[in-house]
Amino acid sequence: MSRYFIDRPIFAWVIAIVMMLAGALAIRSLAVAQFPEIAAPAVQIATSYPGANAQTLESTTTQVIEQQLKGIDHLRYFASSSDGAGNLSITLTFEQGTDPDIAQVQVQNKLSQATPLLPQEVQQQGLRVTKSTSTFLMVMAVYADDGIHDQQDAGDFIASSLQDPISRVNGVGDTQLLGAQYSMRVWLDPFKMANLGVTTSDVTAAIQAQNAQVSAGQIGGSPSPKGQALNATITAQSRLRTADQFRQIMLRNNTDGSVVRLADVARVDMGAENYSFGAKLNGHPAAGFGIKLAPGANALDTVDAVKTKIDQLSKNFPSWVKYKFPVDNSTYVKLSVEQVIHTLVEAVVLVFFVMFLFLQNWRATLIPTIAVPVVLLGSLAVLDLAGFTINTLTLFGMVLAIGLLVDDAIVVVENVERLIQTEGLSPKEAARRSMDEISGALIGIGLVLSAVFLPMAFFGGSTGVIFRQFSITIVSSMVLSVIVALVLTPALCSTILKGASDGHGHGSGLAGGKQTGIAGVFNRFFHWFNTTFDRGVERYGKAVDKVERNWGRTMLVYALIVAGMAFIFLRLPGGFLPDEDQGMLINQVSLPAGTTMEETERTLARVRDHYLKDEKANVADVFTISGFGFVGQGENVGLAFVRMKDWSERKGKDNTVSAIALRANMAFQKITSGMAIAFAPPAVQELGNATGFEFQLVDNGGLGHDKMLEARNQLLGMAMADKRLAQVRPNGLEDTPQLKLDVDQAAAGALGIAQADINSTISTAMGSTYVNDFIDRDRVKKVFVQADGQFRTKPESIGQFYVRGSSGVMAPISSFATTEWTYGPAKLERFNGVSSLQIMGAPAPGVSTGEAMNVIEEMATKLPAGVGLEWSGISYEEKTSGGQAPALYALSMLIVFLCLAALYESWSVPIAVMLVVPLGVLGAVIAARLVGLSNDIYLQVGLITTIGVSAKNAILIVEFAEEKMRDGLSPVQAALEAGKLRLRPILMTSFAFIFGVLPLALSTGAGAGGQNAIGWAVVGGMLSATVLAIFFVPVFFTVVKRLFREHHGKDDGNDLDGKASTEPQEA
Repeated sequence: MSRYFIDRPIFAWVIAIVMMLAGALAIRSLAVAQFPEIAAPAVQIATSYPGANAQTLESTTTQVIEQQLKGIDHLRYFASSSDGAGNLSITLTFEQGTDPDIAQVQVQNKLSQATPLLPQEVQQQGLRVTKSTSTFLMVMAVYADDGIHDQQDAGDFIASSLQDPISRVNGVGDTQLLGAQYSMRVWLDPFKMANLGVTTSDVTAAIQAQNAQVSAGQIGGSPSPKGQALNATITAQSRLRTADQFRQIMLRNNTDGSVVRLADVARVDMGAENYSFGAKLNGHPAAGFGIKLAPGANALDTVDAVKTKIDQLSKNFPSWVKYKFPVDNSTYVKLSVEQVIHTLVEAVVLVFFVMFLFLQNWRATLIPTIAVPVVLLGSLAVLDLAGFTINTLTLFGMVLAIGLLVDDAIVVVENVERLIQTEGLSPKEAARRSMDEISGALIGIGLVLSAVFLPMAFFGGSTGVIFRQFSITIVSSMVLSVIVALVLTPALCSTILKGASDGHGHGSGLAGGKQTGIAGVFNRFFHWFNTTFDRGVERYGKAVDKVERNWGRTMLVYALIVAGMAFIFLRLPGGFLPDEDQGMLINQVSLPAGTTMEETERTLARVRDHYLKDEKANVADVFTISGFGFVGQGENVGLAFVRMKDWSERKGKDNTVSAIALRANMAFQKITSGMAIAFAPPAVQELGNATGFEFQLVDNGGLGHDKMLEARNQLLGMAMADKRLAQVRPNGLEDTPQLKLDVDQAAAGALGIAQADINSTISTAMGSTYVNDFIDRDRVKKVFVQADGQFRTKPESIGQFYVRGSSGVMAPISSFATTEWTYGPAKLERFNGVSSLQIMGAPAPGVSTGEAMNVIEEMATKLPAGVGLEWSGISYEEKTSGGQAPALYALSMLIVFLCLAALYESWSVPIAVMLVVPLGVLGAVIAARLVGLSNDIYLQVGLITTIGVSAKNAILIVEFAEEKMRDGLSPVQAALEAGKLRLRPILMTSFAFIFGVLPLALSTGAGAGGQNAIGWAVVGGMLSATVLAIFFVPVFFTVVKRLFREHHGKDDGNDLDGKASTEPQEA
């Protein structure tokens, strides 16, 4: 095949150009993301039961729905939470690769079976089923710093002017308003009502009657009498528009002609639809607007589209409206992707210099460099076909591939050069002979490297998704690289390189060999480099000879190396993905149950001050939300999102997000009113809100809520005492004091009071009742009735409301009802249909998540019988991925072994090659240990790369040793010769690879965590693999040949390897 293209170089170029074109076209359609869709698909069911407490909600609604969630395909687990505000959400998590649309339809079908069994109030609210991503892509904050406008103004502005147009932007999935729009609030005064004999039902009835839209028909509408001349539409009463109109609503006409109006018993004004959130940006009143990404949408494009839309709209914003984006993940995505692209470019440049150092000739160095864009663009086309995106993982794959793909070209060029130099052949002839010699080795290397990465693609779970990115990228690069090495590189060699007669000694192609100027300096340097290198090769030969003679001792050293490698490897802490500095910190504040919003605001203000004063060099914005948290809604919880300044402005270890979080947590220990925790968001946000681990304590034995709380507190106590764990916290709301109302039915009956009247009076006065709608600036908004603030401050307040009996007598509630204090749950959780408590935590600094998870499992065994432990979220992924790694390594090794056996038609050669693997792994684990990496997914990719590349070095030596044995040398001699011959290309390819990956290991800034993890593993592995392999491989070769009794000379050697050298050319 190569011969064909050596004679037709233009055809070879055409193939290369077509590959590059395909890649260039693919770039336009490939989406850019930070990560592929790693998180398993999830479907969420949400509804609410107004006025119900957590216990009622769980027994009447949650359990009814859960009992129907059976027989759903690929369901992994489901978790539900019912809170004291009557909100219910059930999240079903599916296996990786499930179609979210089908999952949603299946859940909807099951839900429709449960709906008729639910309480009427829940059915009226409706049940929503959504495909959810759990995190906000971005949060926009609208704030006012003029001191006149407040949070309600900001909330109403977002609801009326922004929410709709932005929800329609392509790629926006779901939006959430962190605030509320205006509504008409009617604040009742129970004393005035009692004096005038008015009940809450009278008020709501009057509003319904007098704030209504009536369609009154027409005058002279057809059919009409003949000759009708007039036709007009009648407009009767319509919806009210202002607070003044509401104040004029008539409640009663007295016999003396006086009128009782709404203004006589209540205060009416514009308020907010709900008062459950309080948001501030850097201390200014604000409202937030959270935007989630639609499944499968492109993050960067969506953010750009949203910002463009807001820019267009902002031309018409009122003057007081200011806006910022306190949470915006796109900047990080953009930067981390750009960072890897910089690394790609640096890698190509470094590789070029390494090659130039060894080849010492511009022309020869140019050939492998040409291969890089051809192969990388080609593999982009493959990614596009396979439906992948450009993300940090596929780009890592490309950086690793640069080192690998240059190798193939280097091997060809180096061999052609050698034949031109030593045998004085013309470039074309040298290219032909060279390809005959090494086509077998090239295809072998390509097969082996592809074989190493292929098993990764068949992994399950989220780990599988991550591995697939690497494996597809690297395998496609490898295959294309072998094609280029067989098609384009020999054609380039025959046309670009010069013959030996044309002054083609080392260092030519610079200035025709004249010793002047820069060329002279280069030539002197290369002369020195070559003589030193040749002396090195001589010394190396002697060393190998010595090592081979004492082969017993050498194998003993090898055994020690393997033992050392295993020892370090097993001591590496486990992990899932390294933590990244994403330029963002999340702070969670929780105060004791029953704390008011005001107190929560005060604590959040202390958190905000810490960042804006003590960390002002690093922090750009702080966005605080009270009344809302990851644990649930409640007046005693809050969140603070802290956006850092750009990475370029905070250099150094002390200014990374993790260092800032550490300082913040130290400072927050001084806050006595409650608990404040700062944490960095995890590398993959869909897998949870916090780094670390999360699990559920499950009530398998039906112990009940109180016993479960005891078990939870026992576990938290053990965790507090353990130095390996940090921030172990319940991810729920604590039980709260509750006021129970007991109605004496006999007393109420004697007064002729119906239970329904009592219920509606209490729920309107203490809760609030949504009566109907009014029109405010052409938007429909809601009307609410509720007792004024000062009349619902104490337990006795309930008794002050009057209810009318059947005889028209007004009786206060206190005359037939009593109240008592009880304790009850504010939020109840369930996991897979069993009561549970969710707990989150993080490993202490320097401890890995894997180790922390083992500690928790150990503690769980000490809990009372019937309490189970289930991992969820990111921890579930980590548990399943950890078990897969050994199988992955074993499978990769086995496939490499089989490929080699088939290629060399021998069982002995592959063994000699496989023995090299631990030498590479040793370096990788030592590097990981020194830099403080954990045994996570990136390290696994690094190890597998190392396995492949160290095997490749061995193949180069073994292939030539086999050839020398066919020429009649003994195995010892053959191995020695092969080692000396291949030393130059091995060092060259290995250093090209090491320098290709070095920029990854040294990178800082956005996305550096993952880059360093992969970079160091590969650099360490390659260094040890190269340095040790060049001494050990010849020994392995001779030992294996002795074991297999293959001390053969010429005769039986030919059929042993004859096939390997001839077959590939016919391919």
